[in-house]
Amino acid sequence: MNKDFSALKPALVWKHFAAICNIPHPSHHEEKIRQYVVDFAKAQGLEYAVDEANNVYVRKAATAGMENRKGIVIQAHLDMVPQKNNDKVFDFENDPIEAYIDGDWVTANGTTLGADNGIGAAAILAILEDNSLVHGPVEALFTATEETGMDGAFGLKSGVLQGDILLNLDSETEGELYVGCAGGLDANITLPYTAEAAPAGYAAYSLEVKGLKGGHSGIQIGYQRANANRELFRLLNHTACDVRLAAVDGGGLRNAIPREATAVVLVAQADAAAFEAEVAAFEKTLVAEFANIEDSISVKLAPTAAPAEIIPACVADKLAKAVIGAPNGVVKMSVEMEGLVQTSSNLARVVSDGKSVKIQCLLRSSVNSEKHALGEAIKGVFELAGATVELTGDYDGWKPNMESPILHTMLASYESLYGVKPAVMAIHAGLECGIIGGKYEGLDMISFGPTICFPHSPDEKVEIASVEKFYSFLLHTLANAPLK
Repeated sequence: MNKDFSALKPALVWKHFAAICNIPHPSHHEEKIRQYVVDFAKAQGLEYAVDEANNVYVRKAATAGMENRKGIVIQAHLDMVPQKNNDKVFDFENDPIEAYIDGDWVTANGTTLGADNGIGAAAILAILEDNSLVHGPVEALFTATEETGMDGAFGLKSGVLQGDILLNLDSETEGELYVGCAGGLDANITLPYTAEAAPAGYAAYSLEVKGLKGGHSGIQIGYQRANANRELFRLLNHTACDVRLAAVDGGGLRNAIPREATAVVLVAQADAAAFEAEVAAFEKTLVAEFANIEDSISVKLAPTAAPAEIIPACVADKLAKAVIGAPNGVVKMSVEMEGLVQTSSNLARVVSDGKSVKIQCLLRSSVNSEKHALGEAIKGVFELAGATVELTGDYDGWKPNMESPILHTMLASYESLYGVKPAVMAIHAGLECGIIGGKYEGLDMISFGPTICFPHSPDEKVEIASVEKFYSFLLHTLANAPLK
């Protein structure tokens, strides 16, 4: 396992990325990576500040002769998504990411890599360190806690940023420029229950759906991947056997498509063999349905310790029907931009605690009215099941501006470097551009980055060659910034 990044180019970018991997920085635990940026700015003699939302600002003056260029804000977020394989022993708050080179890619051993958005942050640090570059006024903005609510962007104060242009380095396909994004809305659902004593004459099992690809609930939602929560409850709703639900723990973060879901169930001893056969048949059904999409689907039943209590059958039945009945996955495709998901929902989390079942859904749309209508649909389904539903965290998307001056500059820059024009895209994910642009009216914005596959999952990897292309493009853009 090759963990030596010293031969990779650009050297400064990979140097800082290696350092970032060694600093624990999951969402809400970014104090160490924030201190790294502050200490770096001090060492470089650069102006810096940390605001009340834990965003870090670092400013670097224009190089000689470039003072008449528009100021550029280069932005990335400091946190990473903490996801690991079930068999991986790892503490995201204390352990360094075990990043290594795997052929043409850099990936991590059993966990998310944090290239989202560590490569963007590393590129900014490289620019701030390299005094040989040509650029106008540069302002680095490192935002806090993007992955679990865009806290830093929401907490950003107006009047702080001085630049005219924002380059967001949080997109994940090299050769694409993003000029728009989806807004988001959280559905927080609570289904209360009074636990009942486990009945006699039942065998206890652990029922597990796993082996799914998961991934980013915006970027990968259009791939039609299986949702472990939905499939688990699909089986429970379908069974003809006498099965009682004792506990459930499915999915993880709200912005990750659920890869795994587990339930503790009691099965009437007379039905045990039949239920085992149903589970095996259901696995074959999923394998057939998701052929060429999922390649490692596993639905397994294993004996487990008998629980003392269960979820009442009437509550469990309503829960199963609500989970399989609620909108999930792609709801609507864009008519204007081929291949772009316009509206979607991710049923991200289903977990019981002995008193209630908590469900989380993340809704996305580039059309605000559709996002709100989807929220009301999900609210209606779960309220019919007896749950309470709160719709929170509403944020707007980012409307494309095809006349953007920096867009035209970057189109020309990319073509001069690589002989082809980059694709101009919108993304079905929440970029901080939408929130920042709402606070700074008239800010000219583009989002781009290197090629990162399977973000928000332990399969995350970044293409080495794309990092060099992305960084060269970024430097060329800085050197050719529009005049004031």
